[in-house]
Formats: sequence, C-alpha cells, structure tokens
Amino acid sequence: MTAATVPTGLCRATGGLFLGGALTFAAAATALSSTFDWPDVLREPVEVVLPAFVAGGTGLVWTWFATAWTYAVLAVPMLLLPAALGRREDPVLRAATAVGATSVVLSVIGFLRWVFVVPPLAGSYVTGDAATRAAVDAAWTAQHQFGGALLGEHLGQLLGIAWSVALSVVILRTRVLPRWLGVTGLVVSAVYLTNQGDVLATAVPGLPVWDLGGLLGSVGWGLWVAALGAVLLRPVRPDRAARGRDPADSATVPTPRPSAPDVVPTDLP
Repeated sequence: MTAATVPTGLCRATGGLFLGGALTFAAAATALSSTFDWPDVLREPVEVVLPAFVAGGTGLVWTWFATAWTYAVLAVPMLLLPAALGRREDPVLRAATAVGATSVVLSVIGFLRWVFVVPPLAGSYVTGDAATRAAVDAAWTAQHQFGGALLGEHLGQLLGIAWSVALSVVILRTRVLPRWLGVTGLVVSAVYLTNQGDVLATAVPGLPVWDLGGLLGSVGWGLWVAALGAVLLRPVRPDRAARGRDPADSATVPTPRPSAPDVVPTDLP
C-alpha cells in the first residue's frame, strides 16, 4: 500500500469509534460508580450487594445495560484497525485483533449478567425467607465468580491487555503510529495487569493485592484507547504510512536504462 492509497477515511472512522466508545463507556461507568459504588461493590458480600441492587431499581439495570453496550462498541474499531493502518497481512496485528475482539465479548458478558441474571436473584433474596436466601447466596456466588471474576475480570481484562501490548509492539516496530503511543500503551498495560492480583484473590485468599491497580490501570487503559482514537482521527503522514506498509509492498522494480540511440553512419556512398 502506497502513501497515496492510505485509507484516511477508514482511519478517521476507526479513530472516531475508538474515541467515542471510550468516552461513552467512561460516562456510563462514572454513572455506575456514583449510583452503585462500582467496582468496589464487586467485592462486597451478598447481603450488601443484592439489597443495594434492588434499591437501585430499574434505573440501575439500564445503567448496567448502557455500560455493557458502550463497551461493546470498542470491538468494531478493533476489527477495523488492521485495514485502517494498511496492515491487513501483519500476522501479529491480525492475532491481536482476534484477541482484542474476544476480550470485549467476554467483558460484555460480565456486564450483561447484571441485566439478565442478577435481577431475579436480587428479588428472591430480598423477599425470600432464610432458606431462599441461603440458596440465592450459593447461586449468586457461582454466577459472580464465573461470569464476573473469571470471564469479565480475568479473561476479559487479560485479553484486552494482550491486545494493547501487541498493538504497542507493532507501533514501536513499524512506526505506523507515533512512538509515544506505543510506549504509553506498554506502561498502562503493565499497570492494568496488576489488577489481576485483586481478581485472583477472590479464589486465593491472602494473595497480595495493590488496591490502586484496578483504578489506575482501567482509567489509564481507557485514556490510552481514547488517545489512540484521537491519533487516528488525524491524517496519516505519507512517511509514516510508508514505514508501516509491508516489505513486499515497498519492493522497488528496477527501471531499465534507455538503450543508446543507433548511430547512423554519415559516410554512406
């Protein structure tokens, strides 16, 4: 792909989706945090979480719904990114794209359980007798650890971090995007990875946990995704596009030298 054929329209559309998805998810997550003390509430016992969920009413369910689907938007620009950068055949970027899209799906499943699974459990817990509450407690713990800790927080976050690390490496290796974006991507990914201690502690009590890892990591990762979108909204510089294209595309075809003109003898009889 030459500089003249870099799909700047696709770049801008991809950038707009990254930026818009990151900002709308941040807005929904902020609303969720202010109304339901998320994500701290995830580590509270059932007798705290479920009554608080019922008290939040239908509005809280819709907030979870919005949080899930604004995050789901990020899967679209992740899938578009290799074409937007003119690197459809880059094996690292292609693998990273599949990993990133899968991470979004798993995280959305974790969010949507609060829309489809938690409400009936919460209702039964609040209105039920002691035996019902004991049964709901067991059901809550099972779905919370499977859909939340395993799928959403562990696999969803790990695969999302893997995507940002791989993309950052591609950026640093090819310079298809500014170098600072690759460096900051590696830094925020490393910070976000520390949150896995908190996730694993739900299954391995006593595991060391850095309380700020989740907050700093998730906020930093979200800001980095927004920055990625903002960079893609700008026109791609021809020199950067040339650096990012595949080696096969940059092969030069030698131009044959013009043959010397025939000499016409002037001493013909």
